[in-house]
Amino acid sequence: MGRKHRLAGPTRPHRAAPKAKLRALLDRALEAGDGAGGAECIHELWLRGEMTVMIEQALEQLWRRAADSIPDWLPMRHVEWLPLAYEVAARCRTESPGRSNIYLVLLDYADSARGPYGVYVGMTDYTPAERFDQHKAGIRASGSVLKRGLEVLTGPVAHLQRIGRSEATRIESELAEALGAAGLLVQGGH
Repeated sequence: MGRKHRLAGPTRPHRAAPKAKLRALLDRALEAGDGAGGAECIHELWLRGEMTVMIEQALEQLWRRAADSIPDWLPMRHVEWLPLAYEVAARCRTESPGRSNIYLVLLDYADSARGPYGVYVGMTDYTPAERFDQHKAGIRASGSVLKRGLEVLTGPVAHLQRIGRSEATRIESELAEALGAAGLLVQGGH
């Protein structure tokens, strides 16, 4: 969809901004076709628990006006539990640098009583976007990602990139368990 693969995550530059200022900044970003600026505003509103309908409308407008400049850490659709995923993933810490990356994939369970969304937790030496593409192409694919994978959720695990393999193995399992304990439908994490 024209998204560039960047591993950086959101920085929350508007954390202290009042809601009215955030909405004004979002309006300016939409007018200017500024995908990165709009993403930061939408992300902040989302993490503050803004109503689903507002987030969905803002995402739709941003995609219509600035698709080529939206950073890949901003999900393409509203996921109610995204703030919880950030909170849980933030507890994961790493000490050693390396080549491994932790990634999350949004899973579509709209056709199931388990839905509407779940999450797959994985570990790879590829970028999360490359690994997602491999899953979707059937290369060493998890059945859940092959069948239900919608997109990579980069933001919550942006701090868990380029880490040591042994830590990545541990964190993959711990993160899957913690997300499940928090009430999310989780696949992977092995």
